[in-house]
Amino acid sequence: MTPARAEILAALDRPGLAPLWDALHDRLSTGRPVTSVRVGPLDDDQQAGLADLFGLDRLPGPRATVRLDRLDARLTVAFGADTRTVVAILRGPIGDRAGSRAAAAHARDELWDWLAAHPVVAAEPALRTWAADARRAGLVDGSVDDTRALLDSALRVLAACPADGRPLPALADALLGHTHALDDGTRLSVLVLRGLAARYGGPAPTGAEERRALWERAGVASDALSAQVLVAGLRLTGDDPLSHALRLWADAGQASAVTLAQLRAFPGPRAAEEGGKARVGGEPGGGGTVAVGVVENPSVLAMAIARFGARCPPLVCTAGWPSAAAILLLRQLAQAGLRLRYHGDFDGDGLRIAAHVMARTGAVPWRMATADYLAALPSVLEGERPEIVRVAARPGQVSEAPWDADLAAAVRANDIAISEERLVPILLADLADLAA
Repeated sequence: MTPARAEILAALDRPGLAPLWDALHDRLSTGRPVTSVRVGPLDDDQQAGLADLFGLDRLPGPRATVRLDRLDARLTVAFGADTRTVVAILRGPIGDRAGSRAAAAHARDELWDWLAAHPVVAAEPALRTWAADARRAGLVDGSVDDTRALLDSALRVLAACPADGRPLPALADALLGHTHALDDGTRLSVLVLRGLAARYGGPAPTGAEERRALWERAGVASDALSAQVLVAGLRLTGDDPLSHALRLWADAGQASAVTLAQLRAFPGPRAAEEGGKARVGGEPGGGGTVAVGVVENPSVLAMAIARFGARCPPLVCTAGWPSAAAILLLRQLAQAGLRLRYHGDFDGDGLRIAAHVMARTGAVPWRMATADYLAALPSVLEGERPEIVRVAARPGQVSEAPWDADLAAAVRANDIAISEERLVPILLADLADLAA
């Protein structure tokens, strides 16, 4: 202990001066400028302590105002230390509550900015509502770090869904290193399920049965046989049974259902045999790469087969929200170098599905622009009673379309959904350029 410190403690660390040092420590720790401090109520001994410190000829009264410039002057002369130094010696380090609050607010803003801009959220605007709800819920136990860790885990799970049919504990172990991380009722499980509900445009599950159904929809704990994807015209190289079967069905002009189990059993790289044309939807730029059309509705696949038969270009159908099998197949095709072009319904769910498929597989839009929607409107209204259309074909809750900044606004403004089947003539015309 230095002599000055020892001297200060011996002279000033007295019960009579305790209210002064306590008040000063509290006010200085606010982080704001302090010119004076109000002390009190003071008993006689405490009033006497202040009078002695300032050399007063009378007691200051039960409440006293102490000016810091006067106190600084007396402490500097007597001990060679200013008020802040003396208070820190007597009461410990002086904080900066204003600075701490500002730093905490900045950290919170950074957290929510990070969440809003996260690639998983940015790729699927339907998740913006989920992100906004997470922000309104606030920090987990008041901790930015804990909240970020929880959100990061949730985003990893959302990015992995639809999953590959593994049970929930296996998925949790693979993604998070803990088999119980997604157990029912945990904060993380609740957060992920709310994200899945936002993705699918539905309410958050309220019971165990709804939670199980939502996990199954996301490809968790679903069996590898019931998770399927429809394909047509898909001729893959390879001597494995799946490639061989797909070629047989394509040559027969028939669609086929591929299961998740089959895709798992024969997961090797897949490339189309044809070197054919590289454009789907009249969009340029394939450079010789085979294109695969991806559609939302089985009826579109059926009409393509009816039109082209064994000449049908490669098509994959998600049948609404894609199963784990659909996502796995599309990823395999993309990894093999095939170009994926996606088309679906022009409604709220259709735009969410499109954003999801594009984000998960790298597919690009096919006839899914604002101009395509607006061009199809007359065919919807022509010959129909508008009042019926307005009731039966409203788009529902419409999320933004990441690939076209104006599309969602156009759908909302017109308040009319356009099913994929309405554009079949245009889609088939595009596919005719690719038909062998």
